[in-house]
Amino acid sequence: MQPDSPAVLTTARPPPRQTVGPMPQPPTHRVILLQAEAPPKPALGAPCNGCGVCCAIEPCPLGMWLSRRRRGACDALQWDAGQRRYECGVVAQPGRWLPALPAALARRMALRWISAARGCDCSDEPV
Repeated sequence: MQPDSPAVLTTARPPPRQTVGPMPQPPTHRVILLQAEAPPKPALGAPCNGCGVCCAIEPCPLGMWLSRRRRGACDALQWDAGQRRYECGVVAQPGRWLPALPAALARRMALRWISAARGCDCSDEPV
């Protein structure tokens, strides 16, 4: 999903773990595009505020299944202009993403799958 008026956000990853042998290292910086009006990323463990950083970097397990990829923005990540925050499309529109399930059940399952009540689990930090 491409935002209408993106803001560029560069994130820094924690240093990679020690590896055995000559294995390629992941990049230490990434550039992601987010809405300029999006709230700033909360501290690790703080309640989610809809900043979108985690889902723009890589999808959660549910997002991997829906997006069919392990890296890059989740296809279900959507901008809510009225609330000026990002939200999971599976939670907001369960019938669109999981049409075979009753909407209420799909929404409850999605909230559990994305660990909605656990707080921010994104270790990438804006720089």
